[in-house]
Amino acid sequence: MLRSLRDLATDAQFRGVGLGAFNVIHLEHATAFARAAERAGRPVVLQISENAVKYHGALEPLCLATMAIARAASVPISVHLDHAEDVDLVREAVSYGISSVMYDGSRLPDDQNRATTRDVVSLCHQAGVDVEAELGEVGGKNGVHDPAARTAPADAAQFVADTGVDLLAVAVGSSHAMTTRNAHLDEELIRAIRAAVTVPLVLHGSSGVSDDGMRGAIVAGMTKINVSTHLNKVFTGSVRASLARDPSLVDSRKWLGPARSVVEDEVLRLLQLYG
Repeated sequence: MLRSLRDLATDAQFRGVGLGAFNVIHLEHATAFARAAERAGRPVVLQISENAVKYHGALEPLCLATMAIARAASVPISVHLDHAEDVDLVREAVSYGISSVMYDGSRLPDDQNRATTRDVVSLCHQAGVDVEAELGEVGGKNGVHDPAARTAPADAAQFVADTGVDLLAVAVGSSHAMTTRNAHLDEELIRAIRAAVTVPLVLHGSSGVSDDGMRGAIVAGMTKINVSTHLNKVFTGSVRASLARDPSLVDSRKWLGPARSVVEDEVLRLLQLYG
């Protein structure tokens, strides 16, 4: 069932649980995530990043296939364009009927980020598409990808008021593309931002956060939990093991299938953890 991200996130926020959001790089990811969600009886977000679009050379094939998987599922699923810096790509995603987009203007000067995000929100809302945006360390040397970056609660509240976004990703101690799970989240800051902002909060860089850290973040007020690198490690580890066991394998289904299964099991575990 293809559903609104805002509706799924608002419901999760109300119930005090996490909404799992996992990145689709190829179709095996989409099927694994949807199957795990069905086994858990939980909603899920299937995310396609701008980097994944660049890898495939186009948005349409992966986007439409992922949306078809979402529509066929027995649980609510949102299909989301993640970290889109290209407004034309946002327009394309909207034309396909995608559930939501994350416009990432974090590299822009603050005033320009707010103005462009506001324009994206207007464009998307006219089409019934929800918008997530990211607010990190405004003007910070290393930007929002630095685990030392922090979002001020008052800035977060003003950004939501200025732009009208439906969800807000904030910097609270995690970092993108971490391959270890030792990031330390500032739960006191999460609670302060939660008190200042009405829209659901998003934790980017969750691959670097331990199970206890993710649960603590959800209890403190995080709602949408983005995971990519951790699942890529699980997937690739299975592929390596399959090929090492049988170097004669030539049918890609023989090593993609087991990898899809172990990722499905890990996503099931994460969804249960977030509850």
